[in-house]
Amino acid sequence: MKVMISEDDFRVAELHAQFLRVVDGVQVVGKALNAEETLEMLEEQHPDLLLLDVYMPDQLGVDLLHDIRSIAPHTDVIMITAAKEKEIVEKALKYGVFDYIIKPITMERFQETIENYQERKKRMAQIETFDQEAVDQLIKSSNEAAATTISVPKGIDPLTLEKVERMLSDARENGLTAEQASGQMGASKTTARRYLEYLISIGKGKAEMNYGKVGRPQRKYYRG
Repeated sequence: MKVMISEDDFRVAELHAQFLRVVDGVQVVGKALNAEETLEMLEEQHPDLLLLDVYMPDQLGVDLLHDIRSIAPHTDVIMITAAKEKEIVEKALKYGVFDYIIKPITMERFQETIENYQERKKRMAQIETFDQEAVDQLIKSSNEAAATTISVPKGIDPLTLEKVERMLSDARENGLTAEQASGQMGASKTTARRYLEYLISIGKGKAEMNYGKVGRPQRKYYRG
């Protein structure tokens, strides 16, 4: 899989290249430092994937998306940027970017999105004619990637969030109370509840009141 990097800071571009080198099946075919170089390199290299920053010296990366779609219609885009403005995020998503990652980025988060992209590309290559189930699976995987697109709020650690999500999956129909989650996390009940409620807010969890025979009712959390 050929990947191109468009980033005005050469040190950050090299860091992204280093992250890519440890992912199997990935070849870095070029690093562009501005919008003009990006378009020229796209025409030359025809990469499968472009890692695109927003803040370029000669043009906003998000404004390049229209030209990118014209020049390289088969190249997918992942935005990696410090831009958090609603208008920029919305515009990028409307142009169909695979992911939108807000800096600073961890190696784990970076590799996760690259591997998700590889998996989708592999799935697309294996299917010639889609039935509804195949389309649903493809959209589901894209939505799951998008759920981690925007940076999590203050007080939510992405790695801990993943752990709590796995805990809910493992609990299945039994669900978890905040107290049970607290014990598994090794954290306070307040912290556990914060993560569980956050999963509900992003559509990856749900809660029900559990009325036992004795004592106060308990709020139980389940995978969304």
